[in-house]
Amino acid sequence: MPRKGMRSLCFSPETPLFQGSVSPSSSITSPASGFSESMIEQIIDTAAIIVAKWDGETSPYAKVTSMFYESKREAMYFIRSVNDLRKIMHFLVSGQDSGSENLIRAQRLMQIAMKRLQKEFYQILSMNRAHLDPESVSTRSSRTSTQSSLSDYDYDASPDYEICSAKESISEVEEVSFMAMSDLKSIADCMIGSGYAKECVQIYNIIRKSIINEGIYKLGIEKVSSSKIKKMEWDVLNLKIKDWLEAMKISMRTLFTGERILCDFVFSSSDSIRESCFSEITREGAVLLFEFPEVVAKVKKSSPERIFRLLGMYTAISDNWPEIETIFSFESISAVRSQALNSMARLSESVRLLLLDFESMIQKDSSKTIVPGGGIHPLTIYSMNYLTALAHYGNILTDIISDWPPPAISSLPEISFYSPVSNESPAAPISDRISRLILVLLCKLDSKAKYYKDVAVSYLFLANNLQYVISRIHKSNLHSLLSKEWITKHEVKVNRLATSYERFAWGNVLASLPANPTAPMKPAEAKECFRKFSISFEDAYWKQISCVVPNSMLRDQIKVSIGRKLVAVYQNFFDSHKSTIGDEKSITLFVRFYPEDVGNYLSDLFIRTLTSSGGSSPSSSS
Repeated sequence: MPRKGMRSLCFSPETPLFQGSVSPSSSITSPASGFSESMIEQIIDTAAIIVAKWDGETSPYAKVTSMFYESKREAMYFIRSVNDLRKIMHFLVSGQDSGSENLIRAQRLMQIAMKRLQKEFYQILSMNRAHLDPESVSTRSSRTSTQSSLSDYDYDASPDYEICSAKESISEVEEVSFMAMSDLKSIADCMIGSGYAKECVQIYNIIRKSIINEGIYKLGIEKVSSSKIKKMEWDVLNLKIKDWLEAMKISMRTLFTGERILCDFVFSSSDSIRESCFSEITREGAVLLFEFPEVVAKVKKSSPERIFRLLGMYTAISDNWPEIETIFSFESISAVRSQALNSMARLSESVRLLLLDFESMIQKDSSKTIVPGGGIHPLTIYSMNYLTALAHYGNILTDIISDWPPPAISSLPEISFYSPVSNESPAAPISDRISRLILVLLCKLDSKAKYYKDVAVSYLFLANNLQYVISRIHKSNLHSLLSKEWITKHEVKVNRLATSYERFAWGNVLASLPANPTAPMKPAEAKECFRKFSISFEDAYWKQISCVVPNSMLRDQIKVSIGRKLVAVYQNFFDSHKSTIGDEKSITLFVRFYPEDVGNYLSDLFIRTLTSSGGSSPSSSS
């Protein structure tokens, strides 16, 4: 039921609008069709009625009322009347009757009608800012689905039509957005077809550009110079980068996507207009968004951790590149695509430099601090934290360094123990880079091992740190970037280092026992062997009790290996010669350690205050 007052003035199905004249809903086949003088006058008279009604200059009602809000059916009649009027004008002009009174009258009506449609277009855009915001528009799955669904939305579908209802599957908010988009398209098609594209575009661009600019501002995107970035503390810049990453996500998901959908639909009748509108509306904001990473990347900050923020920005652009190409596909807005590519190139360059800085930082580490007990060095923990974090960006790093010349091994110290695995089968560039950085770290650790006065502890230090490196590789994405051959070979190196530790730490103890522990001995010889064993074992034990092995598997491996070599030999010697030295009293005088005592003492090794080894406990290194 129509409302009383203003709504009662609208046309209804029961009251014919065009009595005794040609209805706008009837079809005029083509501008080239022959029109009689009376038919032309009837069409113009029909248009004059509805145009006059909505002339804001002469009708107070029209001045304060929205035609599309009051009656959608009447608004469609208005549009179709104007379209019929345009066809008549084309017919009169093509008939070289440009000075006729009918043409002059039609032109005057057309000007009034276009002024009215400009107002309606402005009102719909202004009053529906909330419903035409990019997020509401972008809820449509794609531009294709939007055009398809809206094209099915025919105002003539219902005989007693007032306002078409959207399909039940769309929400109330989407329905309002749906209706507003359709109204804008109807007006735009009419104005463009009538030669008023410039006026239509001007209104659209002003309002929609303000919405995009407001969105960009609310997302925290602003023009920032390199000099300003240089003066920023890292904490401040870090927050700005976080804001940019979020802004990038929202911009690509809703802001620019929604605007492209809306622009494509409203101006679907003209490819050139929809291109120029979208370019004008979004170019400035999009370039501002995509130039921020380039500005940040240009500034040289010394912190190696900065690389992760740069990789994050590179990832954001890279992941969204298909959408960037699609949304900003127009040639007139190629500057946006170029800016995105420039930022990626600059970020790539900075990431490479920071990788070199990280390598240089390891090589230049001059700390001579000795980690107690041969534990995990802080440099190892820091470096592996860094590398495992880098591994999360494996695919991105592959893109960045794919054309980067391979590293020169000759620049490293000549330490054959840590030489590259093989040059016969070239690895991927990312594998080369990661393995080189680990090689640099291991070489640096080798130089630090020389600060230990006890050679045995220096080997344990190297075994512990290499085992830590391998453990972190297994527990991170690094294992997918390094070959199985590389990992296996370095696991073998851990075993070799552990064996060297055993030889230097416990070799004297084993040497104190005869080569053949069961061979016959004189009592004096047996007593001397027991004495030497006791002294060497105690000396070795007190030296090694302060050592640590944080990795439980390596710890058990070393203990089992020592026990198998030492306890077994000593057990045979003890069983064979305890009676040689005399009775039970003599045994207690000359034998300080029974075989089970040796085993118990060995079980106490490598577990003393693991957390004291430079933060090398599992909890502190995780």
